[in-house]
Amino acid sequence: MGLCDGRVVIVTGGGRGLGRAHALAFAAEGARVVVNDLGVGLDGRPGPDSPAARVVEEITAAGGEAVAHGGDIATTEGAGSLVAAALDTYGRLDTLVSNAGFLRDRMLVNLDEEDWDAVMRVHVKGHFLPLRHAAAHWRAETKAGRAPEARVVHTTSGAGLLGSVGQGNYAAAKAGIVGLTLVAAAELARYGVQVNAIAPAARTRMTEQVFDGLDALPEDVSPLVVWLGSADSAGVTGRVFEAEGGRLTVMEGWRQGPTEDKGARRTPAEAGETARKLLERSEPPSPVYGA
Repeated sequence: MGLCDGRVVIVTGGGRGLGRAHALAFAAEGARVVVNDLGVGLDGRPGPDSPAARVVEEITAAGGEAVAHGGDIATTEGAGSLVAAALDTYGRLDTLVSNAGFLRDRMLVNLDEEDWDAVMRVHVKGHFLPLRHAAAHWRAETKAGRAPEARVVHTTSGAGLLGSVGQGNYAAAKAGIVGLTLVAAAELARYGVQVNAIAPAARTRMTEQVFDGLDALPEDVSPLVVWLGSADSAGVTGRVFEAEGGRLTVMEGWRQGPTEDKGARRTPAEAGETARKLLERSEPPSPVYGA
């Protein structure tokens, strides 16, 4: 018996790197997998072919079940057809893993509007729209008396948690995914949906120029993703995990630290004096990557 026997799993960006590793790992645990990949290059522009079908071939050759989907999940039509592909092919949807993304790295003074919008679109919108369509299905299932054990795994990054020099657009997008994860976990719990995020570090074609000397593999990250996407993860929601090689870390994000209430409005000078006192009592932030 596999950890995900009987479950139907969508993996976006599933044709290469982390997504491919996730798709294969889910299939190895008995899941039927919808492999989504648009087949674009590192910068999000169209590549010569889509790799989704090749991953499906790998899964079926190993005795698993999978289907390819080549739609653009950053569009309503593409995200809707992705969820429909799972329901039409397998009759159900249990887990959504949002992983699709690309980089357009620039220092802020050189970052133009097109590069900002393109990265925001694929990462933030590309997480929101599949989630929106999947959540609508799970809500309908709940209202019909078929309470799901649904799981969503989002992909953030250390850049979104700590910042990363030269990646202002990517860091902002990945931070936005964390916010989306927290809201979705709170809103969708009533429909039997758990929503978590991972911040992976692994050598892929997207990171090989960013992390020099990083030896961790995508396959090292996938076991956590499979567990979060399984029924075994019951009770775990609204959390963010770092995963690199054999290391797993629960991230503890923004929470209230030192505070002082005067009970009345301060002058700017008083606000500054209080702020400095509070900073002296607070933990220093972790350094920004590349600083």
